[in-house]
Amino acid sequence: MPIHQATLTIRTPGQGTHEITDEVARELSRSGLQRGVATIFCQHTSASLVIMENADPSARRDLEAWLNRLVPEGDKHFTHTLEGADDMPSHIKMALTRTSEQVPFAEGQLLLGTWQGVFLWEHRRAPHTRHVIVTFVGG
Repeated sequence: MPIHQATLTIRTPGQGTHEITDEVARELSRSGLQRGVATIFCQHTSASLVIMENADPSARRDLEAWLNRLVPEGDKHFTHTLEGADDMPSHIKMALTRTSEQVPFAEGQLLLGTWQGVFLWEHRRAPHTRHVIVTFVGG
């Protein structure tokens, strides 16, 4: 089965969900593959991936706020704080979410639902450059 793999470089403005659906779809188009499975993998320990609603941004804001309440900065029990108060919480948030997603594709199009998008979830407050590996397997 043919395989196409590429690295997407995503610059985040800081904490929050950042839609990367179009970047993944463009790379699928470049692959020339028509049917198969896309694997999207985030190469970082303080950012993650999520498939989430892309129509109403308040759904993502609510999810982000909920996770920030679950894993707040400044927990006195954290010892891994060398890079700042958001360092350890970002690692925990990544561990509680996902570093990869799989999406089927057909006729050269991602088979996401009507309101679904692929998002890179930056858990650090500062801007970062993130690398996301996309691998398409199919024919």
